[in-house]
Amino acid sequence: MAIWASDSIIRAILTGLSMTGSMAGEPVRHSIADIERDTGLSKDTLRVWERRYGFPTPTRDAQGEREYDDEQLLRLRHVRRLIDAGHRPGRVVALPLPELRALDSQAQAQAASSSNRLPARREGRRGAAAPVPCDDMARWLGLLDAQDVGALRLALQQALLERGLARLLVECIAPMNMQVGQAWIEGRLAVYQEHLYTEVVQGLLRQAMAQAAGQRALAPPRVLLTTLPGEPHALGLLMAECMLVLEGCETVPLGTQTPLPEIVAAAEAGGADIVALGFSGIQNPREVRTALEQLRQRLPKQVDIWAGGQVPMLRRGDRAGAAAWRPMGRLVDIPMGVAAWRAAQAPWQGAAGA
Repeated sequence: MAIWASDSIIRAILTGLSMTGSMAGEPVRHSIADIERDTGLSKDTLRVWERRYGFPTPTRDAQGEREYDDEQLLRLRHVRRLIDAGHRPGRVVALPLPELRALDSQAQAQAASSSNRLPARREGRRGAAAPVPCDDMARWLGLLDAQDVGALRLALQQALLERGLARLLVECIAPMNMQVGQAWIEGRLAVYQEHLYTEVVQGLLRQAMAQAAGQRALAPPRVLLTTLPGEPHALGLLMAECMLVLEGCETVPLGTQTPLPEIVAAAEAGGADIVALGFSGIQNPREVRTALEQLRQRLPKQVDIWAGGQVPMLRRGDRAGAAAWRPMGRLVDIPMGVAAWRAAQAPWQGAAGA
């Protein structure tokens, strides 16, 4: 979800020092660039919130540049999480830290307890497969905290063998992502540790996905996956790709931050049936809607658009976009979406065969 070069580790160490005070005991101030790197909130967003909501409240250094204290950084971390969970900025940006913590805890509890059942596979079972809680997350967090990357990788591989890829994603990785995010917000994990976790998970998922693809005959739909400029988060996109591969889909991953014209060109050149876009909650709903509308206008009518992620507009459903794109709020929506797409194509395929 971020920067992987070695200088990111240096910045992470400095960030960790700043949350406990500098070596000389002086309170450390964070620049607006520091806040942007730490929280993922853009500089423009921070400036708009400052004018509109009266928070954050930076001071100015000798050069007139904005500076933020540790409490503001912590508040902004919670705000980011709450927006990812579906809260509107206007309702949470100006809240004091205790209220933000309470809301964040409530949001995470609701997310953990929400229904997230995998559809039954094709072995004749009916209904949905009940998720089995993952009891290993505390141990995994301990390994991450100790930076024991080898042990963490082995533990995740064991969980993959025990549960299979789909259940690992839904029952373990998705809630573990929330746990890691919460630990980062509370200062229990540094930025570089979050990056280590993401790297380990991505490596595991890519290996498992390649193995799964080799065991299945691929069939339509062909799905192009990417994000729009300004959306750098890649782990959720990779998790969605894994679910698609398990359904026998052919995937065309473009990575993150692909300009709109390039998405259209890639979809047309590659014969994509579906363009799947990932969004995080921090993106402006109006901008998301505008981008989806523009993409719909430029793509051939037969190419579907799937929009996944935590943008409140997508979670609530958008009447104006109901016919233009399909929201995919959860991983478990993907198998159902694939089944619906294939069912819709069946009459046309039958007519062609006749």
